[in-house]
Amino acid sequence: MRASEQDGTYPRPILRRERWHSLDGLWDFGYDDGDVGERDAWFDGEAAGGFDRRITVPYPPEAPASGIGETAPHRVVWYRRRIPHEILAAGGGERALIHFGAVDHRAKVWLDGRLVAEHVGGQSPFTADVTGALRPGADAHVLVVRAEDDPADLAQPRGKQDWQDRPHAVWYERTTGIWQTVWTETVAAQRVTDLAWIPDPTRGVRAEITLATPPATPLTVEIVLSLDGEVLARSTTEVRTPRSRIDVAVPALRNGIDREDLLWSPEHPTLIDARVTVRDAAASAVLDTVDSYVGLRSAGVGRGAFLLNDRPYYVRSVLNQGYRPDTLIANAGTAELRREVELIKAMGFNAVRIHQKAEDPRFLYWADRLGLLVWGETGAAYEFGTEAVELLTREWLDLVRRDRSHPSVVTWVPVNESWGASDIPHDPAQRHYSIALANLTRALDPSRPVLSNEGWEHTDSDILGVHDYCGDPAELTRRYGDAAAFEAVLAGPGPQGRVLSVTERQSERYAAGDAPLMITEFGGLSVRAGDGDFSYTRTGSDTQYAALLDGLFGALRSSRVVAGFCYTQYMDTAQETNGLLFSDGSPKLPLETIRRIVTGEAAGETAAEKEEEKEEVEA
Repeated sequence: MRASEQDGTYPRPILRRERWHSLDGLWDFGYDDGDVGERDAWFDGEAAGGFDRRITVPYPPEAPASGIGETAPHRVVWYRRRIPHEILAAGGGERALIHFGAVDHRAKVWLDGRLVAEHVGGQSPFTADVTGALRPGADAHVLVVRAEDDPADLAQPRGKQDWQDRPHAVWYERTTGIWQTVWTETVAAQRVTDLAWIPDPTRGVRAEITLATPPATPLTVEIVLSLDGEVLARSTTEVRTPRSRIDVAVPALRNGIDREDLLWSPEHPTLIDARVTVRDAAASAVLDTVDSYVGLRSAGVGRGAFLLNDRPYYVRSVLNQGYRPDTLIANAGTAELRREVELIKAMGFNAVRIHQKAEDPRFLYWADRLGLLVWGETGAAYEFGTEAVELLTREWLDLVRRDRSHPSVVTWVPVNESWGASDIPHDPAQRHYSIALANLTRALDPSRPVLSNEGWEHTDSDILGVHDYCGDPAELTRRYGDAAAFEAVLAGPGPQGRVLSVTERQSERYAAGDAPLMITEFGGLSVRAGDGDFSYTRTGSDTQYAALLDGLFGALRSSRVVAGFCYTQYMDTAQETNGLLFSDGSPKLPLETIRRIVTGEAAGETAAEKEEEKEEVEA
């Protein structure tokens, strides 16, 4: 099925197969506050353990949608589900896999009483090969999951999950256990386990393919790229090792005019369908077939601008916390994720910053398909030390690996506002950590800009992201109206009282145009906020709200040095009432009004007029 025809339900959009089954739905559930479950073998069969409740997976027990809605801290929880044998049936050398999108934070998995997987990392996916644990002749199997999530452990990456008993300021309810989809897949023993696409809009694409095992005999890997049913490129390569890099040239890209029709951008989100087939080289027997897609685009910086497909591209972004009232950090499914992308675009934004979490890959699929730039981020720890460094680094590498093939993802943000490294200006170890994370990200994926620390105290960022919640449009103009104005800000203590650059290299990169300035958090306006609500600036009426919103956006758009912005935020979230939408998803102003404010477009402006203005700016 073509990428343009997908309904977005498949949990792993970049590597799809036909034989899969969702395990989402009702499971047995229990709290284990005394941590006795392993000692008492709660994992051993349907009759074992303290499963005294029912929960709807994949919603965390803190979420109302789970059917539990218990927000008090519980460090250890257990899940259990009965799976009919036909769902896990694997014959003729096939393997039965159970995939977990995300389990917060440490997970152990048993099938029929046998331990089949362990994983650490509350946002990253993992897989259990349960083939060897299947009981012969059984008509059903029992899957058990133990999740451990210490709410008081500040070394554990948690993002916006509060470590206090109740949500406060900009931190929200905790998430414990399963919060992304659980699903099964029946696969060949020799198969593709990882697939990454590295586009080169001038030539084609490189495929990085990892096989399940080293080939005993030579295999052939065939890659077919097509658009609307027309084959663009075909490549057949003999492989003898488990990891291969295969360059696939796309002849149509040689014509610079035709190339434009193939490039991906928010305005033209063209997706190239891809099929990868693994065969036995001698017998030509098909061992595995996976479907995928590619977005041909480049992302970078230079000349004081963000570059998309090697051209300056003004970034209009909005901060999205990814928390929903009924499901919290989880989501209600692909239709909700699609609607979020559509709403963000309808409000005039061309980008979104997923803040302090790694969003469901199906959100990235809709961003790919509908055309929305994404800044990829991760949840922070809140203390610095060996354990925190190890946990965040491991999880971050897994997330970059998971998401690096999505064309919508154009920027990586491993650290935000020095969270987890609060003494970067004074502590060499924390500076080295910031720089190392940025360089480690570049080593895994050199094709995208990386921010060493979002908001302030940059050490080696490709974009100089600045957080400024000033509520006065005139003051924003004084700070960012032109390069000379911003030089004074850069030399001072910073708009939030935090120095913006802590290394000579960072300052030199900005001066050379190799780290463009973006105001990557601003605004934070609320309208008619109540007691206990949090916002950066309060307004008392719709009229005052619209006028101030218009002034703040206008001040940044008129700047001669700002290359883009990110408004805080998409939707009211818990007690944080900064959203352009209320928590129920309804807009605080008419969508067309928000769009006009965000883009600066005059009401009724035609597409031809917009294109003419764009050409004038580029010229």
